[in-house]
Amino acid sequence: MSGPPPAKAILLVDHGSVKVEANELLEEIARLVERIAPDYHVEAAHMELAPPDIADAVAACVKAGSTDITVMPYMLAPGRHSTDDIPRMALEAAERHEGVRVRVSEPLGADSRLAEVILARVETAREKQE
Repeated sequence: MSGPPPAKAILLVDHGSVKVEANELLEEIARLVERIAPDYHVEAAHMELAPPDIADAVAACVKAGSTDITVMPYMLAPGRHSTDDIPRMALEAAERHEGVRVRVSEPLGADSRLAEVILARVETAREKQE
C-alpha cells in the first residue's frame, strides 16, 4: 500500500445572491451534508454575487488538508453555469494548488427524493391554509 487515501472534500456551489438569507441556505445545506458525511471536509461557495467564491472555498479545502475535492453544483438542471462556468472556475482554482485533484459532479437533476421534498412542501402549504 502507498499510504492513506487522500483527504476528501465536497464543495457545494450555488449561483450566489444579493440576499443574505439565500446565501445562508447553502451554508445550512453544507452543514447537513457534513453531518451525514463525516469522512469529507465540506465547504460552500457562490459562483458570483457573494463570498466565498470558488477559489476561496477550494483554498479552504486545501487548508483543511483536502487533496481530493468534488465540486457539486447546487442547482437543479444542467445549464450553462453547472456544465461550463462552475467546472471552469473550479479547475482554475485547483491550478493554484499543486497536487490537488478537483472533479465536478452533475447538478441535482431528477431524483425521487426531490419529488418527496416537493410533496412535503405542497402538503405543508395546504395545511397552513386549512
